[in-house]
Amino acid sequence: MRAEGGIVSSNAQSLASFVWSIAEILRGDFKQSEYGKVILPLVVMRRLDCILEGSKDAVLKASKRLPKGVDDPTKDMILFGAAGSNLKVYNLSAFTFKSLKGQDAGQLHANLLDYVTNFSGNVRDIFLDKFLFTDQIKRLKDGGILWQVFDRFAQVDLHPDRVSNIEMGYLFEDLIRRFSEISNETAGEHFTPREVIRLIVDLLLVNDEAALTGTGIIRTVYDPACGTGGMLAITEERMKALNPKIRVELFGQELNGESFGICKSDMLVTGHDPEQIAFGNTLTNDAHRGKTFHYMLSNPPYGVDWKKYQDPIKEEAETLGKEGRFGAGLPRISDGQLLFLQHMISKMRNDETGSRVGIVMNGSPLFTGGAGSGESEIRRWMLENDWLEAIVALPTDLFYNTGIQTYVWLLTNRKPKARRGKVQLIDASSERFWEAMRRSLGSKRREIPEDARKEIVRIYARMLNGNGQYGEFSKILDVADLGHREIRVERPLRLSFRMTPEHIARLKTEKIFLKLEAAEQGALIACLESKVTQKVYSDRVEFEKALLKALKGTDIKVGPLVKKAILSAFSERDEEAEICRDSHGQPEPDPELRDFELVPLKEDCGSYVAREVAPFVPNAWVDQTYRDEKDGKVGRVGYEINFNRYFYKYVPPRPLNLIDKDLKQLEVEIAGLLNEVAG
Repeated sequence: MRAEGGIVSSNAQSLASFVWSIAEILRGDFKQSEYGKVILPLVVMRRLDCILEGSKDAVLKASKRLPKGVDDPTKDMILFGAAGSNLKVYNLSAFTFKSLKGQDAGQLHANLLDYVTNFSGNVRDIFLDKFLFTDQIKRLKDGGILWQVFDRFAQVDLHPDRVSNIEMGYLFEDLIRRFSEISNETAGEHFTPREVIRLIVDLLLVNDEAALTGTGIIRTVYDPACGTGGMLAITEERMKALNPKIRVELFGQELNGESFGICKSDMLVTGHDPEQIAFGNTLTNDAHRGKTFHYMLSNPPYGVDWKKYQDPIKEEAETLGKEGRFGAGLPRISDGQLLFLQHMISKMRNDETGSRVGIVMNGSPLFTGGAGSGESEIRRWMLENDWLEAIVALPTDLFYNTGIQTYVWLLTNRKPKARRGKVQLIDASSERFWEAMRRSLGSKRREIPEDARKEIVRIYARMLNGNGQYGEFSKILDVADLGHREIRVERPLRLSFRMTPEHIARLKTEKIFLKLEAAEQGALIACLESKVTQKVYSDRVEFEKALLKALKGTDIKVGPLVKKAILSAFSERDEEAEICRDSHGQPEPDPELRDFELVPLKEDCGSYVAREVAPFVPNAWVDQTYRDEKDGKVGRVGYEINFNRYFYKYVPPRPLNLIDKDLKQLEVEIAGLLNEVAG
């Protein structure tokens, strides 16, 4: 690949190095984290300039022949045709990079503005609204480096005859990676490590290789939080490696303007339809409404609240129910990851090919929320529909802006027979599956090497389960193993009663008592004080009789609420007291002793209680009114996926003599430091 000015690049890596060298001109005038805002738009612009230069005269002539008052769609159609490119883009400026380079350096800023603003609307929007490129070239002009930067870019030949779409993809990926590495404070917001993406893609495709080969194969890929488009690009790359003839259609949506601009630009320069990448909030405004996809993968934001846009989400959930995207339930307002999962499930294809989904999330969606909560109901809906194939626990410290542990969820609506009713859990968090990086990048201190990635994929593809060398890394479970029925266990209320000055003082603070007229309060207190006694009543019925006797012969009227306040103020919990019973003679439950038991779905509740509850609290009973809203049975159904339950490894504490030795060593070191300070 040969560029103007004699600059030779044998591959995309060396081309990226040359472009990266241009970024060095920005040093001092721009922060390192801002380099990408200048370099990436110029790469896109130069690529488009090389593509459109040959048809420039034809486009300008076609523009002059346009009838007056022609509408924009017709205008675009005519000029796209005149451009003669597969890309839907044109530029009506009289300038090209070559002619701009020949102009007076003092006019470059004005002429470059003319060039940028005369792109077709779909591209102009990227440069002006998403990249804010007019601001960047003004800063270049003010810094006195606009001509230097532009001149270097004009030397790079990015014509498709010299740089293929695949090489452009590699160039873009390499530049994004480099800019992310020097901008660690925000890298993780739009950049997923490539080895993580490749793992997800391999997991999605490993059992589909036969279906992806042959001629006439078309597959659609979608990322609802596509960032800069890395997941889409690598998925296509892997599919093309399996079948060079396959046609891959990429779709996505992104909320961050700059990330969207990068992704849409990448689609442009690599020959895809940029209109299939949408801007906006996926959860509130689905830009691909009604569409379904063969493959979906995403790395949505972790632990980000959705409070500020909760209204349209709640409205959709309430009005559309199961016909909408969020009918299974709504997670807590502080974390919207499960909203993205539901959104992706809603876009599964209902044909024989079906869909496969890969999504990266943190640990919260695995177990947050008890039975009946939004999170548990979402897990229940997903598991009882048998969509979840596997979850892979990844090592910590893989991502640029967080060291937390993450998990890859794999879902499909076309499970093979062997996986039906099953879920595979793979623990790939141990040292076996990662290696330390020679140089940390933000929070990223580890990476998954290729051999480890292949091993994880093999464990998944072969459904290796709990035996042999992979026993500690993989478990195949029934869906029911992940569920439980939450029952409410009650114990009887036992109260003793005393009529003492302390208890009377407690009555004076009761809200119901304070609502009485002052005269009523005084009369009641006077009556009770006259009956003060140290006697302990261990039976509520006996105490109520004593209370009625004390009030007999007075004008004091004690209603049900006041009576309840008196009983509350004069009572103490007492395990030796008689059981309090209701009007039907049934034991009353003690709210403070109430407990909940999680009974595995595969076990009978009665047998569980007889074994786990009755021997320890023989007077306890299961509340028969506490029932599941869906199946109507006693106890609420819940689902959680607890990796520690299946992969916990006991690590014995160190011997005391070794701990004591370390402490003595520390004492010596501290004493030495203190001596240095004192000296």
